[in-house]
Amino acid sequence: MKIAEIFRSLQGEGKNQGKPCLFIRLAGCNLDCTWCDTKSARDGGITMGLDAVLEQVWRVNPPYVCITGGEPLVQADALEPLLASLQKRGTKIDIETNGTIDFSRMQQYASVCMDVKCPSSGEQSDLTLLEKIRPQDSVKFVVNDEADCRYAKEVMASHRIAGECFVSPVFGTDYTAITKFILMSNLPVRMQVQLHKVIGVK
Repeated sequence: MKIAEIFRSLQGEGKNQGKPCLFIRLAGCNLDCTWCDTKSARDGGITMGLDAVLEQVWRVNPPYVCITGGEPLVQADALEPLLASLQKRGTKIDIETNGTIDFSRMQQYASVCMDVKCPSSGEQSDLTLLEKIRPQDSVKFVVNDEADCRYAKEVMASHRIAGECFVSPVFGTDYTAITKFILMSNLPVRMQVQLHKVIGVK
């Protein structure tokens, strides 16, 4: 599989925010979001076999691993054996996905965080995938402005979402305006800033 990087940090977003985590960032993405903060992972990467990836993982022996990208499900066939190996070891696994590729075959191994693309991204997620979200999964809306917030509100009103929903402002945007929108609209979300960027870690 194509690996952009493997690194340790604190989980900056989602339901496990703040937890120490080993990130496996896969290279390659099927989208081109306007505000992408991992452009280096859109292509390239180093080709690594399953054994080579696991060697790096077991060296750390993490209790919690996050599979991210890029878009990791672009490499679903190579990813599944990795997930099976991690699960067998008892590792807790999250997968971060852009909501354009069916993730249901991966849910036996991991919880899923589906990133619903809002208008400012210039891209669109497949909203029919929201029906596959389970209580242990989650949905994230990365918002840049009020138009994004209104879109998130419409999506939540028109789709049954079993998992927790998060609103994550694009780093450096107007957090106050987004907070006011959430409060005025009574949005059923948890707002999160990107913790890893606030504290200055990767």
